[in-house]
Amino acid sequence: MTAEAATANPSYGTTASGSSFYAAMRMLPPEQREAMFQIYSFCRQVDDIADSDGPRGERLKALQQWRQDIDALYQGRPPARLRDYVASVQKFGLEREDFLAIVDGMEMDVPQDIRAPDLATLDLYCDRVASAVGRLSVKVFGMPRDDGIQLAHHLGRALQLTNILRDIDEDAAIGRLYLPKEGLAQAGITSTDPLKVAADPALPRVCAPIVDRARDHFAKSDEIMARNSRRAVRAPRIMSKYYGTILQLLVARGFANPRTPVRLNKMAKLAILFRYGFF
Repeated sequence: MTAEAATANPSYGTTASGSSFYAAMRMLPPEQREAMFQIYSFCRQVDDIADSDGPRGERLKALQQWRQDIDALYQGRPPARLRDYVASVQKFGLEREDFLAIVDGMEMDVPQDIRAPDLATLDLYCDRVASAVGRLSVKVFGMPRDDGIQLAHHLGRALQLTNILRDIDEDAAIGRLYLPKEGLAQAGITSTDPLKVAADPALPRVCAPIVDRARDHFAKSDEIMARNSRRAVRAPRIMSKYYGTILQLLVARGFANPRTPVRLNKMAKLAILFRYGFF
């Protein structure tokens, strides 16, 4: 890493440290691990912009600068904060469109907070903020193209829908509501105010079809991983088991008030890592 790049970027591994992502990525060979930490660092930086409490205009400007920097990277003149990405882009064939899709997804929260999107918009959001990350990742893992794209599609959506179900109260506290308006209507909820929806007794009826949708995506991703080499799918399998367990805990807890936060404890993470990472 050059001195200039080191100033522009934190240590990629340090950025990911402490996340569920980190343990799975640590098991990869060095070049793959570095590429995945770079992808994670990129996602964290653009996500931090979208989630900051700065003026919306400034956040939009900062995200647009990331688009310009990605363009410059692919035009052979990478800015300092992306200079280290050149080797990974070339070695693994990472595509510009996927990086840009991630920025587009983060931007969906910026002009105004997302509140009860329709199902098509929710699916687009999941594709951009999660499946696009998957499309970059499967290239690093060395999966066949078609299966890789399909795994990114299904596992990305499974993970993001689980996040949405897990973070209902946290999102409501900052004015966001990712549950689809069709589900609210079917449950008889007319408000799109995040705090009111989070407190509505009918909320479990909104969450049930999202749980089913996430389970379906998990099942389809499992089918894809089962027909690929264990080495190529080791990291995504660990992530799938992490988040699949979180989904099970959410269902066991239920979605009625009062809701206690659901997190995967360290011992559960280690058990998954040991079972799916080493055997």
